[in-house]
Amino acid sequence: MENYIEYIIDSIERKNPSHSKKLKENLKDLGEEYFNLANPFYEKYEEYLKSQQLTLDYGVDFYLKMIEAMLDERLAFIQNGRYSNTSFEEVEKNVYATPEVMSYHMHGLVLAQFLWFDQYERIKFFIDNVYKYFLSGKNYLEIGGGHGLYIYKAVEILPIATKFDLVDISESSLKIAKGILNNDKINFYLKNIFDFANDDVYDFITIGEVLEHVENPKELLMKIGKHLAKDGVCYMTTPVNAPMIDHIYLFNNVQEIRNLINEAGFEIIEEKTVISEKITPEKAAKFKVPVMYAAFIKKQD
Repeated sequence: MENYIEYIIDSIERKNPSHSKKLKENLKDLGEEYFNLANPFYEKYEEYLKSQQLTLDYGVDFYLKMIEAMLDERLAFIQNGRYSNTSFEEVEKNVYATPEVMSYHMHGLVLAQFLWFDQYERIKFFIDNVYKYFLSGKNYLEIGGGHGLYIYKAVEILPIATKFDLVDISESSLKIAKGILNNDKINFYLKNIFDFANDDVYDFITIGEVLEHVENPKELLMKIGKHLAKDGVCYMTTPVNAPMIDHIYLFNNVQEIRNLINEAGFEIIEEKTVISEKITPEKAAKFKVPVMYAAFIKKQD
């Protein structure tokens, strides 16, 4: 298949025309670089689905189910001003320990990686800049790797690296990542990062969309600091006002994230923010529209 994006959006259009229309509008200005990144990844995803006797339409159905769940979470968030889950125990019971929920959620996130322009902007920010911060490093760690796109690109971009580790607490997540990536250069660990020995040190750490999944993100960042080499760099992303079935910690604005980074002993090297809708920052703040934040950070001197 030459154009996975076109196929996926056409499939969505048959089942949810209004959402398909929104996707087309949001993606219409993205050029060749976008398709060159999206199509190979979706090809690997399709290969994984075929190995499970499934098709891309299976992924599309789960993506649309995730969208429905997001709408429910969004309505509750606007009404109550908080995320529906406030503890890891709740999320573990309702999501992580419920295979049918975790399955549709993870497959939905695979498709969202390139169907949502803000997700694409974050991986592009990573790809365009990671090489600057890994000039002589050897060890790469990814925490909460999800579908594995970031570590997939890291293996490609960082040929000098000799060790690639991915750790995740979700067996479902690791299964999908292993299936999509199918790469023996990557070591997969079904483990909590807090169970890693502090003498496991890495030159570069990626933690994408994880801070909002924990009750105490400062504690998690401080743990990362223990695993980051003296001159190492961490790439982190987390959203503002982004209710989902597994989100716990609410960041109300970008400045709260910046403050947390500093309080945890890091400083920001460079950052990027992307509003999830094509609106002004003022409207995003007024209507609590999700804003995506990404940054390369290092330990304070």
